Amino acid sequence: MREDSDLTQKKIAYYLMCDQSLYSKYERDEREIPLSLLIKLADYYNVSLDYLVGRTDMKKPYSKGK
Repeated sequence: MREDSDLTQKKIAYYLMCDQSLYSKYERDEREIPLSLLIKLADYYNVSLDYLVGRTDMKKPYSKGK
C-alpha cells in the first residue's frame, strides 16, 4: 500500500514514530510489527485491519459500534 500511494519508508516510519530501518524490517518480514502499529497503519490508509494483513479484499474499515 505504501508504494501504491507513492510514499517513502521514511515518511511512514515518521508517522509510526520508529526508525526507517526498523520499518524496512517490518516490510521484509524480518521483524514482527506490533498490533498497535498495524492499527495506526490501517487508520492512516483508511482500510480495515483485515485488509491490511491480507485476510480480506474489502478495503472499507469497520464502523465502530456504540
